[in-house]
Amino acid sequence: AERRDPAATARRWIAVPAARLAPLMRLLDLWFDGGLRRGSGERARMSMFDLGALDALDELGIASRGAERLRALARDLKGLAGIAPVAPPRGLHAQLRPHQVQGLSWLDFLRAHGPAGILADDMGLGKTLQTLALLLREKEEGRLTAPALVVAPTSLVRNWQDEAARFAPAWRVLAWHGLQRKTRVDELGTHDLVLTSYALLPRDVKTLAGTEWHYVVLDESQRIKNARSQAAQALALLRARHRPCLSGTPLENRLGELWSQMNFLLPGLLGDADRFRRQWRTPIEKGGDTERARLLAQRVRPFMLRRTKAQVAAELPPKTETVLRVEFDGPQRDLDETVRAAMDKRVRDAIARRGLAQSQVMVLDALLKMRQVCCDPLLLPDKARAGFAKATSAKRKLLAELLPDLIEDGRRVLLFSSFASMLELIEDDLRAAGTPYGKLTGQSTDRAQQVAEFQSGAKPVFLISLKAGGVGLNLTAADAVIVYDPWWNPAAEQQAVDRAHRIGQDKPVFVYKLIAAGTVEERILDLQVRKADLAARLLEGAATDLALTEDDLAALFAPVG
Repeated sequence: AERRDPAATARRWIAVPAARLAPLMRLLDLWFDGGLRRGSGERARMSMFDLGALDALDELGIASRGAERLRALARDLKGLAGIAPVAPPRGLHAQLRPHQVQGLSWLDFLRAHGPAGILADDMGLGKTLQTLALLLREKEEGRLTAPALVVAPTSLVRNWQDEAARFAPAWRVLAWHGLQRKTRVDELGTHDLVLTSYALLPRDVKTLAGTEWHYVVLDESQRIKNARSQAAQALALLRARHRPCLSGTPLENRLGELWSQMNFLLPGLLGDADRFRRQWRTPIEKGGDTERARLLAQRVRPFMLRRTKAQVAAELPPKTETVLRVEFDGPQRDLDETVRAAMDKRVRDAIARRGLAQSQVMVLDALLKMRQVCCDPLLLPDKARAGFAKATSAKRKLLAELLPDLIEDGRRVLLFSSFASMLELIEDDLRAAGTPYGKLTGQSTDRAQQVAEFQSGAKPVFLISLKAGGVGLNLTAADAVIVYDPWWNPAAEQQAVDRAHRIGQDKPVFVYKLIAAGTVEERILDLQVRKADLAARLLEGAATDLALTEDDLAALFAPVG
């Protein structure tokens, strides 16, 4: 056989089309520019941050050796197939759906293998329940040797409190808010779960940083989109073994929002702010570099679990209800307290003079005014708002955030209010945003046309008053229902929801009830539980027997909590 010179063989060149090498060169450029570490013998060393790069090499069909553990981890996280389902905790008072078991298993897998991640399910798919299941499982497995801290928007702290009481009633839960919190510092370490808000975190960071947390969970983590905000800086000071995030919209406007969340979860994954701007943000946002955008998505994909309602529709129940609570800001809170105090005195004086049976009109009028404050201060007469010109509607602001997300997801929305004047205000907001809508009230003369335009898809939002839309409508094109203000007759509320959730509906229906936290709206809902038909009689104007006790009145007219 002919002998060949090895040196000559090594000098041979092989022609390869540049297009085949370009993706690999881009990947390597980003990889090494990202600070890939070098080990002994000048070999590149990979870390968990490079799981996305391994995925990219596989997609390019490029064989690589070594890093078998990381490769297996990347494979498991990519398809979730390698993640074994974990058993829900025994103490959980809920039946998890298949996608929720998968989410629990994913969160537990991250806990066991080290990285943190974002549970980015659509709203309504149970991110709170999945997280509570994870924490309760940690407790039952003996790993929750320090408390868990949940940081949420102020409006959601009460929701977490309610969900924890519902699904994990044996838990010791501390809501860290209110003036009394300063007297409860010694209790922080004695609870399973502590709840606080982004607003309070910077004020109490020294106290909260003095506790070691098993988990620090960020709900609506896009709230720390500004890395220079006080909340984001305070979070960096907290000591935690695990740091998951929850967000249905982890990226709302700019890539900087993603960097801020990932910098909390996995510092270094996307480099420092300057390198992220140079490497990713500028080329993608200003240069429109779609390939780099794909590589960025590939880099963060192993650490984000995203499921949409469409993806899990087959396992969803026909109707899913979510209560969205909103907290008043200063001026609206002050107005509500002023109206509440005035109505409380007026009702008590009337009852003292005439008795309860003869004071029903006064009670109903007082409740009406308190409900109007909850919806929007503009519903009150100018005289009643005198001195509160800065009082705006927290609930209307929440709606302005909720509606665009639903429309962007392709939802067709029915929005009910018992106040026609409230629908007019919402109408103004929709016009200003350029959102097509239909409207049906007791004054509408084109009922059939409005229904046809919504059913055909010409208008994604349909505003309906309770009086006009309670019966006689078949709106199966809708798959989202917003109850802007609760009406106290559960049957009437159900009739409204059933405009969408009825025979002929082939999609799951999501119902969102907007509630002003700590106000008369919550008081009535509480009374509905204790006295099933009391609320219905109150606002249907039953003239015979309200069956109100002194305790009921005290609850209805209690100050904002």
